[in-house]
Amino acid sequence: MKAGYITMTQRQSNSQWSGGIASHPAPKKSECKNPLEKFLPRFFWDQDGILLIDYLPKGQTINAEYCLSLLVQLKDILKKKRRGKVTKGVLFLHDNAPAHQALATQKKLACLGFQCLDHPPYSPDLAPSVYHPFPGLKKQLKVSHFSSDVEVTAAAETWLYGQNSELFLSGLQKLEQRAKKCIELRRECVE
Repeated sequence: MKAGYITMTQRQSNSQWSGGIASHPAPKKSECKNPLEKFLPRFFWDQDGILLIDYLPKGQTINAEYCLSLLVQLKDILKKKRRGKVTKGVLFLHDNAPAHQALATQKKLACLGFQCLDHPPYSPDLAPSVYHPFPGLKKQLKVSHFSSDVEVTAAAETWLYGQNSELFLSGLQKLEQRAKKCIELRRECVE
Protein backbone atom coordinates (compact mmCIF):
# COMPACT_ATOMS: atom_id res chain seq x y z
CA MET A 1 0.00 0.00 0.00
CA LYS A 2 1.22 3.47 -0.77
CA ALA A 3 0.33 6.83 0.54
CA GLY A 4 0.06 8.80 -2.62
CA TYR A 5 0.32 12.52 -3.15
CA ILE A 6 -0.88 14.49 -6.12
CA THR A 7 -1.35 18.14 -6.71
CA MET A 8 -4.25 19.20 -8.83
CA THR A 9 -2.77 22.38 -10.22
CA GLN A 10 0.59 23.66 -11.29
CA ARG A 11 1.86 27.11 -10.41
CA GLN A 12 2.94 29.35 -13.22
CA SER A 13 5.29 32.23 -12.62
CA ASN A 14 4.09 35.70 -13.46
CA SER A 15 6.28 37.56 -15.87
CA GLN A 16 6.19 41.36 -16.04
CA TRP A 17 7.27 43.68 -18.78
CA SER A 18 10.07 45.93 -17.61
CA GLY A 19 10.30 48.39 -20.48
CA GLY A 20 11.46 51.94 -19.92
CA ILE A 21 9.08 54.15 -21.92
CA ALA A 22 7.35 56.61 -19.58
CA SER A 23 4.19 56.84 -21.70
CA HIS A 24 3.72 53.08 -21.46
CA PRO A 25 3.73 52.11 -17.79
CA ALA A 26 4.44 48.55 -16.87
CA PRO A 27 1.30 46.41 -16.66
CA LYS A 28 -0.15 45.97 -13.21
CA LYS A 29 0.63 42.67 -11.61
CA SER A 30 -2.50 40.74 -10.77
CA GLU A 31 -2.54 38.04 -8.16
CA CYS A 32 -4.07 34.76 -9.25
CA LYS A 33 -6.41 33.47 -6.59
CA ASN A 34 -6.77 29.81 -7.38
CA PRO A 35 -9.00 27.98 -4.88
CA LEU A 36 -7.25 24.71 -5.70
CA GLU A 37 -3.70 25.96 -5.23
CA LYS A 38 -2.90 24.21 -1.94
CA PHE A 39 -5.05 21.13 -2.38
CA LEU A 40 -3.27 18.01 -1.10
CA PRO A 41 -5.10 14.70 -1.20
CA ARG A 42 -3.46 11.52 0.13
CA PHE A 43 -4.38 8.19 -1.42
CA PHE A 44 -3.93 4.76 0.12
CA TRP A 45 -4.36 1.82 -2.23
CA ASP A 46 -3.53 -1.82 -2.68
CA GLN A 47 -3.78 -4.37 -5.49
CA ASP A 48 -7.58 -4.32 -5.32
CA GLY A 49 -8.09 -0.56 -5.48
CA ILE A 50 -8.50 2.56 -3.41
CA LEU A 51 -8.69 2.07 0.34
CA LEU A 52 -8.73 5.61 1.67
CA ILE A 53 -8.64 9.11 0.25
CA ASP A 54 -7.85 11.83 2.74
CA TYR A 55 -7.80 15.56 2.10
CA LEU A 56 -5.36 17.59 4.13
CA PRO A 57 -7.13 20.71 5.39
CA LYS A 58 -5.78 23.89 3.84
CA GLY A 59 -3.14 25.50 5.97
CA GLN A 60 -2.37 22.29 7.87
CA THR A 61 0.90 20.44 7.47
CA ILE A 62 1.46 16.72 7.60
CA ASN A 63 3.03 15.83 10.92
CA ALA A 64 3.40 12.63 12.92
CA GLU A 65 0.15 13.20 14.80
CA TYR A 66 -1.74 13.58 11.53
CA CYS A 67 -0.09 10.43 10.16
CA LEU A 68 -1.08 8.46 13.27
CA SER A 69 -4.76 9.29 12.81
CA LEU A 70 -4.60 8.25 9.15
CA LEU A 71 -2.95 4.94 10.01
CA VAL A 72 -5.69 4.10 12.50
CA GLN A 73 -8.33 4.97 9.87
CA LEU A 74 -6.51 2.82 7.34
CA LYS A 75 -6.39 -0.17 9.67
CA ASP A 76 -10.15 0.11 10.30
CA ILE A 77 -10.83 0.36 6.57
CA LEU A 78 -8.66 -2.69 5.89
CA LYS A 79 -10.73 -4.69 8.38
CA LYS A 80 -13.93 -3.67 6.59
CA LYS A 81 -12.90 -3.68 2.93
CA ARG A 82 -10.42 -6.57 2.94
CA ARG A 83 -12.11 -8.85 5.47
CA GLY A 84 -10.39 -12.24 5.39
CA LYS A 85 -7.71 -11.13 2.91
CA VAL A 86 -5.25 -9.68 5.42
CA THR A 87 -4.08 -12.82 7.19
CA LYS A 88 -0.29 -12.46 7.13
CA GLY A 89 0.00 -8.75 7.87
CA VAL A 90 0.36 -5.69 5.71
CA LEU A 91 3.42 -4.59 3.75
CA PHE A 92 3.36 -0.82 3.88
CA LEU A 93 5.30 1.47 1.56
CA HIS A 94 5.62 5.18 2.02
CA ASP A 95 8.33 7.71 1.32
CA ASN A 96 10.94 9.14 3.65
CA ALA A 97 9.05 12.28 4.67
CA PRO A 98 9.89 13.39 8.22
CA ALA A 99 6.35 12.69 9.45
CA HIS A 100 6.60 9.14 8.09
CA GLN A 101 9.99 8.53 9.69
CA ALA A 102 9.04 9.96 13.09
CA LEU A 103 9.45 7.54 15.98
CA ALA A 104 5.76 7.85 16.92
CA THR A 105 4.73 6.93 13.36
CA GLN A 106 7.09 3.95 13.27
CA LYS A 107 5.77 2.70 16.63
CA LYS A 108 2.16 3.05 15.45
CA LEU A 109 2.90 1.11 12.26
CA ALA A 110 4.42 -1.71 14.33
CA CYS A 111 1.50 -1.63 16.79
CA LEU A 112 -0.98 -1.91 13.92
CA GLY A 113 0.91 -4.86 12.45
CA PHE A 114 2.16 -3.02 9.36
CA GLN A 115 5.57 -4.09 8.13
CA CYS A 116 7.29 -1.14 6.45
CA LEU A 117 9.20 -1.58 3.25
CA ASP A 118 12.30 0.56 2.99
CA HIS A 119 12.07 3.37 0.49
CA PRO A 120 15.48 4.56 -0.72
CA PRO A 121 16.00 8.29 -0.31
CA TYR A 122 15.59 10.43 -3.42
CA SER A 123 13.78 7.67 -5.30
CA PRO A 124 10.48 9.05 -6.57
CA ASP A 125 10.74 6.44 -9.30
CA LEU A 126 9.88 3.84 -6.63
CA ALA A 127 6.72 5.60 -5.45
CA PRO A 128 3.87 3.77 -7.19
CA SER A 129 1.47 6.68 -6.86
CA VAL A 130 3.86 8.90 -8.81
CA TYR A 131 4.04 6.67 -11.87
CA HIS A 132 0.82 4.67 -11.47
CA PRO A 133 -2.25 5.29 -11.47
CA PHE A 134 -2.07 9.06 -11.08
CA PRO A 135 -0.80 10.01 -14.53
CA GLY A 136 -4.16 8.73 -15.79
CA LEU A 137 -6.00 10.72 -13.15
CA LYS A 138 -4.02 13.86 -13.96
CA LYS A 139 -4.79 13.41 -17.65
CA GLN A 140 -8.50 13.01 -16.85
CA LEU A 141 -8.61 16.09 -14.61
CA LYS A 142 -6.55 18.25 -16.95
CA VAL A 143 -9.33 18.41 -19.54
CA SER A 144 -11.83 19.86 -17.06
CA HIS A 145 -12.19 23.21 -15.34
CA PHE A 146 -13.09 23.19 -11.67
CA SER A 147 -14.40 26.08 -9.61
CA SER A 148 -14.12 24.43 -6.20
CA ASP A 149 -12.34 21.73 -4.25
CA VAL A 150 -15.63 19.84 -4.03
CA GLU A 151 -15.76 19.53 -7.83
CA VAL A 152 -12.15 18.32 -7.98
CA THR A 153 -12.64 15.73 -5.25
CA ALA A 154 -15.84 14.45 -6.86
CA ALA A 155 -14.16 14.08 -10.26
CA ALA A 156 -11.04 12.45 -8.79
CA GLU A 157 -13.00 10.02 -6.65
CA THR A 158 -15.31 9.10 -9.53
CA TRP A 159 -12.29 8.29 -11.70
CA LEU A 160 -10.33 6.46 -8.98
CA TYR A 161 -13.20 4.36 -7.69
CA GLY A 162 -14.21 3.61 -11.28
CA GLN A 163 -10.92 1.89 -12.11
CA ASN A 164 -10.76 -1.88 -12.08
CA SER A 165 -8.38 -3.80 -9.84
CA GLU A 166 -6.09 -4.69 -12.76
CA LEU A 167 -4.91 -1.07 -12.87
CA PHE A 168 -3.80 -1.18 -9.23
CA LEU A 169 -2.31 -4.67 -9.43
CA SER A 170 -0.24 -3.68 -12.46
CA GLY A 171 1.07 -0.67 -10.49
CA LEU A 172 2.41 -2.98 -7.78
CA GLN A 173 3.90 -5.29 -10.41
CA LYS A 174 5.69 -2.28 -11.90
CA LEU A 175 7.01 -1.49 -8.41
CA GLU A 176 8.56 -4.95 -8.22
CA GLN A 177 10.23 -4.47 -11.61
CA ARG A 178 11.48 -0.99 -10.69
CA ALA A 179 12.80 -2.18 -7.31
CA LYS A 180 14.79 -4.97 -8.99
CA LYS A 181 16.21 -2.48 -11.47
CA CYS A 182 17.06 -0.10 -8.60
CA ILE A 183 19.00 -2.88 -6.89
CA GLU A 184 20.84 -3.67 -10.12
CA LEU A 185 21.71 0.02 -10.56
CA ARG A 186 22.79 0.32 -6.91
CA ARG A 187 19.92 2.66 -5.99
CA GLU A 188 20.34 5.01 -8.91
CA CYS A 189 17.13 6.41 -10.40
CA VAL A 190 15.27 3.87 -12.49
CA GLU A 191 13.68 6.12 -15.09
